[in-house]
Amino acid sequence: MNTVNDYLKKGSTDIIPILSLVLERSVASIISSSDYRVSKKEAVKLNEMIAKRERGVPFAYLSQQKGFYHLDFKVSEATLIPRPETELLVDIAIDLFDENDDRDILDLGTGSGAIAISIADKRANWKLTATDLSVEALNVAKQNTKSDISFLHGSWFDTVENKKFDLVVCNPPYVADDDPHLKDLEFEPILALTSGRDGLDDIKSIIINSPNHIKEDGYLLLEHGYNQQEEITKLLSKDFHNITKFKDYNNLDRAILAQLKSEVGL
Repeated sequence: MNTVNDYLKKGSTDIIPILSLVLERSVASIISSSDYRVSKKEAVKLNEMIAKRERGVPFAYLSQQKGFYHLDFKVSEATLIPRPETELLVDIAIDLFDENDDRDILDLGTGSGAIAISIADKRANWKLTATDLSVEALNVAKQNTKSDISFLHGSWFDTVENKKFDLVVCNPPYVADDDPHLKDLEFEPILALTSGRDGLDDIKSIIINSPNHIKEDGYLLLEHGYNQQEEITKLLSKDFHNITKFKDYNNLDRAILAQLKSEVGL
């Protein structure tokens, strides 16, 4: 019968958090109790998870949980794994309006609900609507939320009809179809990642259609790839102004905020 120390010596990827997950012990307990003898049942589960992780399955899918902003989120292979870079969108959104104002916010392609739920948790009086094309993703998002968020099934703006919002926020697919980095993301839902030859197909569609769903002087906030900001700025310039660009915590171009021109979308 193997001990915890036997597993630690093998040096498998993420072995400490895997041990912590399967044995239901804290990391500190795992390290301090390395002589703990693993039961047969625990060994079966450990070996299964180690094998999956060595094949490249992200740890977040093994644990079915990922921290984002100030909350923990359930995730599944139907949702993207929330990333620290996307927390930037939440910061921008909650700083955009006075927290005491009543605001209508739309989160397009919500996935696990990380953006919408984080905003709602920080701004309890704002009304949040979140959409996604994946029924499975929406089910995960609904499990994650404790707030009164309206979750709608459909593609981008299809489910909100003629309603207008103070802010539309979106982390859309923006990876090019042939991007070599996709091999590192093979376990995540491809439809939530790729968007045409240059990765801009969905962003173009959102920019074109968003004026019909943004209130006068309202905003559109998009996450994008590190090399797409210049092209997106050009796309926005027709109907938007006061365009503000943001870098992520790695100093890479990552988000863009634009205000609807007053004569558009009325």
